[in-house]
Amino acid sequence: MSNISKYKNGWFLLLFIMIGIVLGGLIAESTAGIESLSWLSYGNTFGLDSPLVINLGVLVITFALQIKITIASIIGVILAIIIYKVV
Repeated sequence: MSNISKYKNGWFLLLFIMIGIVLGGLIAESTAGIESLSWLSYGNTFGLDSPLVINLGVLVITFALQIKITIASIIGVILAIIIYKVV
């Protein structure tokens, strides 16, 4: 039994998924200019187009959220879940 398997919980899975999303996004951005691998960067962006600004006089709060889903990030999430189950 490995030392990592005793720490398996939801937070560990969430960490793996976040790492998969970040690495997938990095791969998608870096392969966007390569013709044979440009399909990895195919995707769509969801969220607020312009940020929401709340001006309270003394304090200004700006809120914006955008999620870009690409083929590479989906592959990264799938690989992260597989690695989580194996480890």
